[in-house]
Amino acid sequence: MKSTFYITLFVAVVFAGVLSGCSSAPKDKQTQLTELKAQQAKLASEVRRLEAEIEKESPGTVKEKSKEVAVATLSPRPFDYFVQTQGAIEAVDNITVSAKTAGIIVQVFVKEGDVVAKGQILAQIDNSIVLRNIEEVKSGMELANTVYQRQKNLWDQKIGTEVQYLQAKNNKETLEKRLATLNVQLDMSRIKSPIDGSVDEVSLKIGQNAAPGQPAFRVVSGDRLKVKSNVSESYVTAIHKGDKVSISFSDINKTIEARVTFVGKTINQLSRTFPVEVALPPNEDFRSNMTGVLRVIFHSEPAAIVVPINLVQDINGQKVVYTAELNGTKMVARRNVVEVAGVYDNLAQIKTGLKAGDKIITVGYQGLNDGELVKI
Repeated sequence: MKSTFYITLFVAVVFAGVLSGCSSAPKDKQTQLTELKAQQAKLASEVRRLEAEIEKESPGTVKEKSKEVAVATLSPRPFDYFVQTQGAIEAVDNITVSAKTAGIIVQVFVKEGDVVAKGQILAQIDNSIVLRNIEEVKSGMELANTVYQRQKNLWDQKIGTEVQYLQAKNNKETLEKRLATLNVQLDMSRIKSPIDGSVDEVSLKIGQNAAPGQPAFRVVSGDRLKVKSNVSESYVTAIHKGDKVSISFSDINKTIEARVTFVGKTINQLSRTFPVEVALPPNEDFRSNMTGVLRVIFHSEPAAIVVPINLVQDINGQKVVYTAELNGTKMVARRNVVEVAGVYDNLAQIKTGLKAGDKIITVGYQGLNDGELVKI
């Protein structure tokens, strides 16, 4: 009881001195606050010293108060630095098919949704004139071949002139070339699929006029898909081909791991971004223009000291994390000034100030003082 009286008397005297000093000369509020905090810290230190001395002289005299906290033991763990952005699926083989020659569409062999093979005929352009020309050339070729064979037999027997033989040969070869050209024209009258895939769009109908360059069909292959996204130019030197990517498609509740397959070299002047592409594995659930969230991991620390960002307090311009440690037989709070290397996904990598095995205070860290008794 006597010891407690002395502590109370000491506190009263110090506060009286504080009040006397504050009333003697007017000061601005910030100065007063700074002085009072310094005096409060000094007073708290003196109180703790006296309590320690009294407890040493008379154990059990001073009843110490402790704050209940929760702790977690730090251990090294992998930590990824990443950029998060949104992208959309595109088909690598998404092809608009058009006619190679002009003409009227006389037949359409497919409809939207049909699966087609490479080289399959999608539509037929009117080729009646080409067919008639082919018949005429074939008729002429019968005579040309007969004349050529006879002239060749005569020439082999040294009968007739060389000019007659050469003329017969030239006529035959000219008609053969003419027939080959007509067959090419005949083939060009057929609109064919350039790839294996499915018909996504049919733009022409029977009776319409087709022309080179005019969209007729759209054929899409789901075998080769990619996600394309635009990333801020601030990461242009960080992201490289081959970096790991995690892509989440919320609409189909699917997340996949992949690699960056293309990094653009040009910065868009308006958006200040550059393109990044990621090849996707074949999957029936993926559709063109489906959106997803990309997390491009451009750096990984295999063994980093990481704490939740909310545990890092900003006190007097310093980053502080409180830990609990034994001081003799008592558990006390310790104020650790830390250096944060990076913050990602609400986690902070600690560069200096903490080490593996430290017990960080995760609950009850607000308002703690260095050396304050804590109870786990």
